[in-house]
This record gives sequence, C-alpha cells and structure tokens, in this order.
Amino acid sequence: MRLTDEQIQAIRRLTREVAGDKAKVRVFGSRLDDTIRGGDLDLLLELPEPVDNPALLAAQMSTRVSRALQGRKVDVLLSAPNLLHLPIHDVAFQEGKLL
Repeated sequence: MRLTDEQIQAIRRLTREVAGDKAKVRVFGSRLDDTIRGGDLDLLLELPEPVDNPALLAAQMSTRVSRALQGRKVDVLLSAPNLLHLPIHDVAFQEGKLL
C-alpha cells in the first residue's frame, strides 16, 4: 500500500473526527498497488448508523484528507444502512484494506 504510517494515522484520526468513533475506513483502488505511481486515494467509510447528509460527509472527509496529504485527490465512498449499495461497494469491501 502506498501510504506512509503518518498518512495512515492522519486518515484514521480524520475518520474519527468527521464520522465518529464507530466509523471504519478502508483504502481501495490504485493506492494498494505498490508497482504503480501516482493516482488518487480511494476511501470507503463504513458507518454503522444512517447518514443524514451523505454528500456533505463525503465532501468533508475528502477535503480534510486531501489537505493532510498535501493536496492529493481523495475520493470517498460511503457505506451506511440508509444508503444504496452499489457494485463499487462490493469491490471496496473485497479488495480494500481496513486501516
């Protein structure tokens, strides 16, 4: 995985701050492949409770992580009981690594 220990700790901390202590975060996509360079950071936030404003939550997480990673593009996918489950969620759960 192409993230430093400091970056992982920052993502975990920001997940707690933005989504709460019960939220989990997974990295999926190109950042898991050590043989390639560049690319954005794809995160899956797993939330045990329904989300009132998912677009705002995803945007806040994306912005805060991007700032912590010196402007790296960050895509955030949400999984919560009240949100639609799409095929990309299956990919993220199967291939993603829990931080």
